[in-house]
Amino acid sequence: MATLLISEDAMLAHDQGRGHPESPARLRAILDRLRARPVAGTRWQAPQPASRAQIARVHTPMYIDFVDGVRGQTVHIDEDVAMAPGSTDASYLAAGAAIEAVTAVMQGAADNAFALVRPPGHHAEVDRAMGFCVFANVAVAAEHARQVLGAQRVLIVDWDVHHGNGTQHIFEARDDVLVFNAHQWPMYPGTGGLHEQGRGAGLGYTINAPLPAGMGDGDYASLFRELLRPVAERFKPDLVLVSAGFDAHRDDPLGGMAVTAEGFAGLCGVVREIAGHSAGGKLVLVLEGGYDLDGLADSAYACVEVLAGATPPVAGSASAAGEAALRQTLASQRRHWQL
Repeated sequence: MATLLISEDAMLAHDQGRGHPESPARLRAILDRLRARPVAGTRWQAPQPASRAQIARVHTPMYIDFVDGVRGQTVHIDEDVAMAPGSTDASYLAAGAAIEAVTAVMQGAADNAFALVRPPGHHAEVDRAMGFCVFANVAVAAEHARQVLGAQRVLIVDWDVHHGNGTQHIFEARDDVLVFNAHQWPMYPGTGGLHEQGRGAGLGYTINAPLPAGMGDGDYASLFRELLRPVAERFKPDLVLVSAGFDAHRDDPLGGMAVTAEGFAGLCGVVREIAGHSAGGKLVLVLEGGYDLDGLADSAYACVEVLAGATPPVAGSASAAGEAALRQTLASQRRHWQL
């Protein structure tokens, strides 16, 4: 048993061209850091690509046909998503890595796991690519856990600086998957307001925590401790998935937040605690955004250390603006949860 790290160099073949923020250098920076200074208690595994049937649990057949149809081509499939000759295969590998991470954790072959993948996935809608994302990797993994591995309740935590619109839309009418987003607001893609709380059977199982720019370690830590943790205690997930984007880092060129690598390690500590409390420790991180290479590599490495058993840092208190955002979010959720 160990912390499983899943990745594959073939995902570097997804090259969107010079100057594109979501570049092969992102994944390479993380892999180089982890290979240069291996974290004790980790082991590596190369993924197999997801099958079409696994992808089709969350994406339409027409969209999958479209992604398959551009294999080997260089073409834009969205204003923010350019496909290179290796991009379709990389997309299937990214989803497959998320599935294999969940499978290993659910079947007891690993304590927890981190799928280090690209392209990212949380913006991908059921029928289109969006925001650097092709397939909804975390959603694909959650559905595999539900339909194949016996998970009854899945908690998805998204701490990427951008709201995970695709993941939310896939699950917002269901009560077996709770989606928690903490994101900068206002910000691309423009979704994730407090009023978005799910619909139908899923009302209350979509939780959005929009935050003003400039929030740091203490602001995020307070949100996770005072909102996420009590909700998770009541939801009682048997699997915790994290859309682990690191673009809320203070040095990130696409975000406006002030989180440090130590701050992300602290958030990882909270989700590790949640998973340990109700899910037997079953926790999987899947890489999303993060565009400052040093900040990205430092933050991913710090999270791997926490997954492998390191004591997470304890952040300070929230700022006045962070406290106000927290109180506003708590008030919006009290109709659904005892907070």
